Amino acid sequence: MKQKNSVGGKSRINVRTMAIVAILSAIAYVLMFMEFSVPLMPGFIKMDLSDLPALIGTFATGPVGGILIALIKNILHLTVTSTAGVGELSNFILNAVFVLPAGLLYKYKRTKASACGGAVLGAVLMAAVSIVSNYFIVYPVYYNFMPEDTILAAYQAIFPGVDSILQSLILFNMPFTFIKAMISVVITFLIYKRLVPILNVTRQKMAKN
Repeated sequence: MKQKNSVGGKSRINVRTMAIVAILSAIAYVLMFMEFSVPLMPGFIKMDLSDLPALIGTFATGPVGGILIALIKNILHLTVTSTAGVGELSNFILNAVFVLPAGLLYKYKRTKASACGGAVLGAVLMAAVSIVSNYFIVYPVYYNFMPEDTILAAYQAIFPGVDSILQSLILFNMPFTFIKAMISVVITFLIYKRLVPILNVTRQKMAKN
């Protein structure tokens, strides 16, 4: 009897996790289209909040769930991509780097302090990895559509002191990525407690169907 209850409990947990991952993946995919330009950044760099659902999912289901949300949203976005999948690959890598520390620290110690510390650590790592990702993965593909000199000129129009793409990534993209991640961190901690009951009700309806 105990074994049956254990199996049933695991089944309910799996259904709950799958439902939350599915819901948040869909939300993240939609948020990818709600991008906008920001001041003091070249026009081809856009801000969106599609990292937010993955971070929420990490705290709700664990680090694997958060990474799955990042993966699924980018797989879905492949159907409308204009970067031959390179942008999606970079986005997935950065999202995984962002949510993994948060999820692992929160799993180890379930306190608000550890969750916050893990999320901030993830934001720092995401910003650092963005330099490598952009320099070696994303921008080499962009050079096929926009010459390197043109991209550099877009940065120089904002700050003439930059003289290379790498320097531009350090001075512009890295702080931008960190701020973007921290916005997701702040929003997550503001809405998470209110969001949990909604997620639970929705996954129960999905499980019944």
